[in-house]
Amino acid sequence: MRFRSDPQAIRGSIAPLMTPFTADGAVDHDGLANLVRWQLASGTHGISVGGSTGEPGSQTVAERAEAIRTVAAVVDDRVPFVPGTGSAKLDETLELTVAARDAGIDAALVITPYYARPTQDALFVWYRTVANEVPDLPIVAYNVPSRTAVDLAPETVARLFRSCDNFVGIKETTKDFEHFSRVLHLCGRELVVWSGIELLGLPLLALGGAGFVSATANIAPAACAEMYEAWQDGDHERARELHYGLHPLVDLLFVETNPAPGKWVLEHRGLIGSGHVRPPLLPPSEAGLARIKDFMAEGAKYLSPTEGFTMEGKA
Repeated sequence: MRFRSDPQAIRGSIAPLMTPFTADGAVDHDGLANLVRWQLASGTHGISVGGSTGEPGSQTVAERAEAIRTVAAVVDDRVPFVPGTGSAKLDETLELTVAARDAGIDAALVITPYYARPTQDALFVWYRTVANEVPDLPIVAYNVPSRTAVDLAPETVARLFRSCDNFVGIKETTKDFEHFSRVLHLCGRELVVWSGIELLGLPLLALGGAGFVSATANIAPAACAEMYEAWQDGDHERARELHYGLHPLVDLLFVETNPAPGKWVLEHRGLIGSGHVRPPLLPPSEAGLARIKDFMAEGAKYLSPTEGFTMEGKA
């Protein structure tokens, strides 16, 4: 939790981990710890768990809280840890956010309440309530309208930023790139803004964004981290080379519903013991698997090495 007092330090490539399950569907904590170690060895700048890629909707609050504790113990303050703690229910969101705070996280990533389609005023009250419940913990909104059916407007983000001392940022997962610009224009670069859209991570840096929370980091953490570092170092040509080189792996992840394709890759590469996804998701279909293999071959040079991090070795 050493980054809790300085949210501006939570920058770069933040890996939103997939939650590994055993073949019979239980949360695989050994596999989760192994993934964290591999991410850290690959140069990832920060860790998240419990976002959309982590299948939070299929887990209980207790399961999510235990996963957060597992990850916090392995991260051990080496990089920022920003887990997802949101739910469609306020009581669950508050319970999980408090549990995560007590586990030593650096900031909480809170998704907009899904399905209910609240108004902007309702969203303001929601986030203000969460922020007031944990005044010592930085709160980052997670805006992902494609999954929640509600869009957190730039004006509402600015209202929260002005009203709540510990509302510090937003993960924008919208393909409306104008939205990113309006949020930064209204709030200034003091607001920490991350891209949750894989192919907008690099462009956001040009606007003053703090980094990206890209599912691609699950299979190519080193390349994702290097892309951010190259941009920061002024090597924009190398950053663009990595951006375009990662295209096939981005496409791989969304051949069918994320995270099923990525979990297949992680199992195939020996990083988790099972690619199991919980209902309502399914493993990749035969046709989907053929496309996954093609994309994997096309993007092979950008896949991070796994030596020493097989499930058997658990390095």
